[in-house]
Amino acid sequence: QVQLVESGGGLVQAGGSLRLSCAASGRTSGSVTMGWFRQAQGKEREFVGAIHWNMISTYYADSVKGRFTISRDNAKNTVYLQMNSLKAEDTAVYYCAADSTSSYIIRIGVGDYDYWGQGTQVTVSS
Repeated sequence: QVQLVESGGGLVQAGGSLRLSCAASGRTSGSVTMGWFRQAQGKEREFVGAIHWNMISTYYADSVKGRFTISRDNAKNTVYLQMNSLKAEDTAVYYCAADSTSSYIIRIGVGDYDYWGQGTQVTVSS
């Protein structure tokens, strides 16, 4: 079992920055890829980005590439999502998720992740 708790959401003006954190507990050692997803009101949950359990490989959705950066600190069991140049369309509930299947590739489907946090709201005002 893996427990995930997100924090760091809030209200920010367009062009601003936020950093989300995801604290993991439980079976966090081993080959767990960590992902971030978001869900805007009335829309389906979508992949934002992920960092592979090798701590080297990352992958981002085109909509956030160049603006968002994912990092992880295994010593603290924490994953971060640094969001810069925020836009109104980035407004959503952001979820941290864990893929504990030891996949050698970064997977981007909602169903590929077996543990989820409760989500944190990010609102970008234009």
